[in-house]
Amino acid sequence: MNKPLNPVTFSSASELVNTYKKLKKEQPKARVRDLTTQMGIGEGVLLAARVGENVTRLRAEPEQILKALKPLGKLMALTRNEEVVHERKGVYDNLSFNRQGNMYIGLALNPDIDLRLFLHHWKHAFAVMDEARGKTLRSLQFFNASGVAIHKIYCTDDSDIAAYEALVQNFKDEDQSPALLAASPIPKPEPIQVLSDEDAETFRQAWRDLKDVHDFHPLLRRFKLDRQQAFNLVQGEYTQPVAPKALQQVLEAARDQKCDIMVFVGNSGCIQIHTGPVDNLMEMQDWFNVMDPDFNLHANTSGITSAWVVRKPSTDGIITSVELFNAAGESVVTFFGKRKPGIPELALWRTIVSDIESQLSLETL
Repeated sequence: MNKPLNPVTFSSASELVNTYKKLKKEQPKARVRDLTTQMGIGEGVLLAARVGENVTRLRAEPEQILKALKPLGKLMALTRNEEVVHERKGVYDNLSFNRQGNMYIGLALNPDIDLRLFLHHWKHAFAVMDEARGKTLRSLQFFNASGVAIHKIYCTDDSDIAAYEALVQNFKDEDQSPALLAASPIPKPEPIQVLSDEDAETFRQAWRDLKDVHDFHPLLRRFKLDRQQAFNLVQGEYTQPVAPKALQQVLEAARDQKCDIMVFVGNSGCIQIHTGPVDNLMEMQDWFNVMDPDFNLHANTSGITSAWVVRKPSTDGIITSVELFNAAGESVVTFFGKRKPGIPELALWRTIVSDIESQLSLETL
């Protein structure tokens, strides 16, 4: 996720901006992200070049900026990866942060704004004012070292604009000159780990012995496996591959059966979570959307190539998820039934997933 892009070499920030404007004129309906991808750059590279043109460079102090958001009131949080966009409205509150070696971790634990933050990836920050459909959009946008978006925060009709403007002034960087961001080299992918028969059985037993779903990531790191490799090792016992249409079926069943769900979407720097109902679903070409007042989800189904039903043991009983991936094997969205630690998962959620498993299992299609 959030892989650095191979940037085209521009001689100056003004050349980069002029190239963007030319593309925008040729493709007026194209989104910024699509145009910058055509240019071979991340969106943050464009913003760095546009500083002074409705863009303000902020100091790279994400923890302090996030802690200062509560007075702004109701905001819209946006986190995305290549295939799925997650938008949730609410108040940034109940934040905590800590450092663990090279890791810089943050949490926002609220019924509406629910985030897992990996701040060691947050390298650039900007305040942006754009015009769209006759409205002024005010936002705070955060990017990794290559200018690829990690998290964006937009003012809503219920936000305190004076508080937003005060925050921008408070965190405004001394350097407000347009600049070309240097691109970080693309990291080499981790080599695929092939376990011996003995180690594979040790892994399967470790899965059986899980007591908490939060122990799953350490288990993957211990055996140097990615998620789908792990799923394959316990297929038939704890996991089952299903058709990618599981995304639509999860959302439609949750709506029709009024089942509260949890929707996780993330990238290398942020995971954003919605917990609650979904209601207004809309399909537009390749995009399947949730269009509720405080929660929007936009999933490009053409980019989702695999899906799994996954069950993990815990002290609260089996915890069931539906996980979807793109062609690169990257996790793009994960669904759970609504639950809290100490409480078994919803029986209705288990029924929904069992139906998906029986109807969309790749072994029976």
